[in-house]
Amino acid sequence: MNTAVILAGGVGSRMGVDRPKQYLIVRDKPIIVYCLEIFQKHSGIDNIIIVVSDEWKEYVRENVEQYNIDKVCGYAPAGETRQHSIYNGLKSTEENAPDTKVCIIHDAARPLVSDKIINDCIVGATEDDGAMPVIPVKDTIYQSTDGKTIGNLLKRSELFAGQAPESFDFRKYLDIHNSVTDEEIANTAGSSEIAYRHGMKIRLVEGSERNFKITTIEDLETFETIVK
Repeated sequence: MNTAVILAGGVGSRMGVDRPKQYLIVRDKPIIVYCLEIFQKHSGIDNIIIVVSDEWKEYVRENVEQYNIDKVCGYAPAGETRQHSIYNGLKSTEENAPDTKVCIIHDAARPLVSDKIINDCIVGATEDDGAMPVIPVKDTIYQSTDGKTIGNLLKRSELFAGQAPESFDFRKYLDIHNSVTDEEIANTAGSSEIAYRHGMKIRLVEGSERNFKITTIEDLETFETIVK
């Protein structure tokens, strides 16, 4: 059994709009619904857990009902950080879908993920401990500790930009969160970071430029163009 944990608790402050980006309307439909419909239709996904702030929970419930997203089996409150939200989603998964083998963490504001990426993530988390889609870094990356001068040269062929969804052996991933300090959870930047630090083998699978996260107005305009 595979469960998708959809993160919809972000505030989207960088876009300067009147609501979180995942609730913006594009062609008469909230962005989060585009995301949910992909997982609803995917044959490898059995359950969906939505992580959402209290302020928007009823709005999300109404859209889940309106668009017949019947794989949703539970909700979880948004946390102080993204990783806290993930932990809340994991605990909701344990409560509402305890037979879950693979959990798949995805952002509601990343509404163009493909079936292939989801498939590859499920397989990766089944054969290894987890998987994440990545794309090669196109530009030369320089490391600097002061932001003013080059401190280190990095080999571009060894650098990859991580995307979502990130998938994990559910029990192993939950056990890590249950065992670490709240400080470590708070200081975790990416979903796979905490898994890697605690010995989980994370497979890299092929991502896609199309699988972008809506973060800026330009991203929103690109998404609007694609769905039109």
